[in-house]
Amino acid sequence: MKRIISLLPSATEIVCALGLEKNLVGRSHECDYPESIKHLPVCSEANFPDNLSSAGIDVTVKEILADALSVYTVNREVIKQLSPDVVITQAQCEVCAVSLKEVEQALENYLDKQAQIVSLQPNSLADIFNDIKTVAMALNVEERGDTLIEELEERVDIIRHKLKYIEQKPTVACIEWLEPLMVSGNWIPGLVDIAGGINILAEAGKHSPYVQWDDIRSHNPDIIIVMPCGFAIERTMREMYLLLQQSGFNDLKAVKNNRLYIADGNQYFNRPGPRMIDSIEVLAEIINPKQFIFGYEGNGWIKFAL
Repeated sequence: MKRIISLLPSATEIVCALGLEKNLVGRSHECDYPESIKHLPVCSEANFPDNLSSAGIDVTVKEILADALSVYTVNREVIKQLSPDVVITQAQCEVCAVSLKEVEQALENYLDKQAQIVSLQPNSLADIFNDIKTVAMALNVEERGDTLIEELEERVDIIRHKLKYIEQKPTVACIEWLEPLMVSGNWIPGLVDIAGGINILAEAGKHSPYVQWDDIRSHNPDIIIVMPCGFAIERTMREMYLLLQQSGFNDLKAVKNNRLYIADGNQYFNRPGPRMIDSIEVLAEIINPKQFIFGYEGNGWIKFAL
């Protein structure tokens, strides 16, 4: 039985979805789903306090990276004691989670046995499915991986089929960070497309770009969804004033038509694992409420009332 340490929330969810939760012996400080893994030893920590504002987090992280330091610390002693056969991490974003480089540097010639390091780097929904295959192969459960992907693809196909003959698609701005302002890139534009919308300002498969408020004003989107990376709805609510105070905010179509939403970026959109399909269903509920009711409202997303 392979002993697995996951240093990535989405990887933890992939391992559990593959039926290997019992093989997990350690997790990252951010891994919190499913609830049943929260008792596992924590093998990493963030090098900045968790009570900072969006602007404070941005400044602190940039300062850390400018000094060629790591945003996260890998606890080598804990990992050594857990004696893993496989350690799963990522090479997608130095800010979002422990990176491949950090794991390699921390564990080089340190463990008592050779551990396989599996690194994930998703930029699209197809990449997420490939990552599930990669993890399944590394853990010798390829058939389970194929079955899981088929089940996830079936849920996507249901949405695609239901929207097949809908020609009018609303424009959608997905906001990934409030200060400085960023819109969601990578897999999000593709998810918006599946859910029946037209994503603005970010390119599918490319990192989330910084934008100016005037960029959003000039596009005047039909729908705005605020989904900051790592923030639950309640956390995002505390910083919504940053949008509300922007020039011309009340004149936007999305605001006038009561189509301003907050989604749980932490549990859904920023975790490129099996629940990315939940994220598509959240988007489908928001973008096409007449066609879809999956039951995420109030938990996965809320309508923001001014």
